Parts: sequence; C-alpha cells; structure tokens
Amino acid sequence: MDASPDCAACFIRQGADVSRFLPEGPARDSLLEEVRRMSSEVDLTRPPVVVGQAIHRRLRELTGDPDPYRGAKLAFNDLVLGLLPELRDMIRHAPDPLRLAARLAIAGNVIDLGPNASLTPADALLALRGVLHESFHEDWESFVEALAHATRIMYLADNAGEIVVDRLLIEAIGPDRVTVVVRGGPIINDATIEDARETGLADLVEVIDNGSDAPGTLLDDCGATFRERFEAADMIIAKGQGNVETLSEVNRPLFFLFKVKCPVVAAHTGLPQGTHALIDSMRRRGARADHRH
Repeated sequence: MDASPDCAACFIRQGADVSRFLPEGPARDSLLEEVRRMSSEVDLTRPPVVVGQAIHRRLRELTGDPDPYRGAKLAFNDLVLGLLPELRDMIRHAPDPLRLAARLAIAGNVIDLGPNASLTPADALLALRGVLHESFHEDWESFVEALAHATRIMYLADNAGEIVVDRLLIEAIGPDRVTVVVRGGPIINDATIEDARETGLADLVEVIDNGSDAPGTLLDDCGATFRERFEAADMIIAKGQGNVETLSEVNRPLFFLFKVKCPVVAAHTGLPQGTHALIDSMRRRGARADHRH
C-alpha cells in the first residue's frame, strides 16, 4: 500500500507526539522541522511506515535513548499479563474458543502508541474486556480452512502488550507449528525479542526477529534469514495496520488481524475506521483482480 498525500497530517501529528521526549529547545525544534520536511516530500510509491521509521530513528539519535518507549512497553506487558487468567476464562467458556482467541488478538491491536500516543491502561483493558460486544469483519471460514492445512505458520507480531493476547491465539492454533516474528530493533512500542522473553512468549514458541526497525514489514529492509522463512511459510498471520500497509500487495498466504485506525487504511481496505478485522489477503487480491477484468 503506497502512502497518500493524506498521510502528511498523520506524520506531523506523530512528530508532535515524539517531540515530547525532548526538552524544549533546539533539538525539539530540529525534529519538528525535519518531520515537516519529510511530510512535504513523501514518496508516494512507498508505504507510509517508511516515514514513521525515519521519524523514530531521528528521535533515538536526538535523545540518545535506543528505546524511548521501553517504560511504556514494560507497563503494557505487565498490564495484559495480569489480565491473562480472566481472558483464558473467557475463552474456556466461549462457544467457539478459537474465534474468541482471534478476536482478543485483534482487540489487543489497540495497544499502539503510534496512532494514539495518549492510550491509557484503562483504554486497553476496556478494549479487551469489551471484545464480546464489538462487531468484527472476518474472513473466518477461509482462516479456519488455512489453519486446517498449514504446517509452517508465521505469526508477525506487532506491539508490546498485544503480544500477550497473541499468546492465547497461538495456544489455540498449536504452538508447535508457529514461528513468531518481532521487530529487529526498537520502534515506537512495537514488540522486540526482549518483550517476547519477558512475557514468556519465547518459552512457548520459536521467536525470531525480522532484522528491521520499521513499524511494519518492509521486505527489502528485512534480513535474509527472515525473508527465507517468510517465503517458506504456508500461512502468515500478520498483526497490525503497519503490516497491512507493507504487505497487502505481496503474493503470499497472508491473513491480516488488525484494527482500522486511519482513513487512508479504511479507504484501502474498504472498511470503516474503527473496524476490527480479519482479512484473507489472497482472497481480497483475487477479488480486486476479478473486478479489474
């Protein structure tokens, strides 16, 4: 998915959000000016996450902090770990435990400080506890069919905190056939190897990183080992809007689990902003191709 001119306002907002990591003065002013320049020079042939990656790399340089969101990541990991017994009980009593586990994984995608830097623990708890009352757009039958035949499932994780509820879906799928992929370096509150270890996910399932610090999966920025595993997977579960932005045109057996958080992605997917979605990418790509012909 290519960036849109409408993305510029979001980049400016992200710049204002991240500038708060810096004291008032030349460094903050420099960051804001650089973000304004990036927003005016957006490459409309590349996904929006390319600019997000550049903004946060510059933030790390100016602060001297390799992981500015570390405290927030720890807090959300601990928050959702404390909620696990309650969520497991919900799944145990659900008519369709697999479907509820998938919906909880999608609801957990709210824990994203990129589009919503003011997200609170109360917001995250409300999203997870309220999952039974949310409406979902799901390509459910094709998801279940793919699970029935897949032996090498790649699970592209998104955010810290969110990866704790991902564990519930992975347990329901069967962890022996799943490899979880996290970011290759800190970016916003996205999950890294450290988060997978601290939350116990690395004790359940194989976890690798993709070699990239982009808030999505830019294949040309990822490591060779990851790309080989990506090509070998017979099912790929991709969490979060950043993966929709970077992988929706890739011809692989991808299923996107995410919350639609911006009007540009809403227009791209044809789903209203705020929708909780499970999308079969190959089916959607086939439908678009049929429509063009």
